[in-house]
Amino acid sequence: MAVKIRLARHGSHKRPYYRVVVANSRSPRDGRFIEEVGRYNPLTNPKTINLDLEKIADWQSKGAQLTDAVAALVKAAEEGPKTEVAVKKSKKQLAKEAEAAKAAAEGAEE
Repeated sequence: MAVKIRLARHGSHKRPYYRVVVANSRSPRDGRFIEEVGRYNPLTNPKTINLDLEKIADWQSKGAQLTDAVAALVKAAEEGPKTEVAVKKSKKQLAKEAEAAKAAAEGAEE
């Protein structure tokens, strides 16, 4: 029996959250699982990652394989939360800031 640690999708349409579960590789994505070892919510800012790293390590020692997505979550959970959240700026905002910097540079030269 091949055991995987993977994501199971829950939540309503366009509002997903995920449970990190240990499941037989042949069972459906949202079907029967052996144990829940964490949760992941990508919609919060910053993203919420709650994993029981001890249980995951225990299952890995028994031969369970991490999927790529869960491996990335485990790596992020081990590193800890990011201290700085990058805010994306629009092209217009970037252009305004560039003009303001240019005007300040010209004002400083005079």
